[in-house]
Amino acid sequence: MTDDEQAQLGRAVSTLTEDCMHTAGYASWNSPPELPKVGSKTLTDLRYGIHDAALVAKRGYHPDAAEKAAHDAAVEAAVAARPGGATVSAEKNCGQQGKQKIGDAQAGFQLAEQLANRAFTKAKQEPDVAAAFAQWSGCMKESGYTYREPLDAVDNPKFGRDVTKEEIDTAVADLKCRGRSNVALVWYEAEVRLQKADLEMNAQALQDGRAKLDSAMENVNAALAGKR
Repeated sequence: MTDDEQAQLGRAVSTLTEDCMHTAGYASWNSPPELPKVGSKTLTDLRYGIHDAALVAKRGYHPDAAEKAAHDAAVEAAVAARPGGATVSAEKNCGQQGKQKIGDAQAGFQLAEQLANRAFTKAKQEPDVAAAFAQWSGCMKESGYTYREPLDAVDNPKFGRDVTKEEIDTAVADLKCRGRSNVALVWYEAEVRLQKADLEMNAQALQDGRAKLDSAMENVNAALAGKR
């Protein structure tokens, strides 16, 4: 699904859930607002790691501070407004009914998602990618950091909630080494080759999935039509 399709699906489920709740006698119940985005802006942004030099210099591997604050505040507000008791049970039932009316959107993109995830992992085993990883790792070692793969640094557990100088220094070195080894482009090109092969092998199944997703999106548009 595209970002826009995902957003529309979420709004449609919320709309149907809200209508159901009102019919069930919960006239004051409203769907929680959509959470503001934080970090990755698209489905592929940050897929291969960091790339924004200005952000890295300020935040290391952490997302933009203002985005993070807005997201956290929205989550806290949603938690504080969360109902309890019988309302939760009714909400759950209405949510399930809403999803049933739309249909199984996930069935439309599940195979594509599985193939994409497999290609992402399998690409790391390609010789050109392995060579780029080794070059990146060697570059990091020159700066005093021991990491085998580019995303290992991002996942370092010591880079927790708060941004530290150590994290920023590591991320700056990481970005420099990414530029030297061209690791993101090499990884991307390898994944493209694998995905194209998978597309050819699974063409009919993927077309069937697209049809299922299109059907679900028709129901999404119908649910949203009265709210526009």
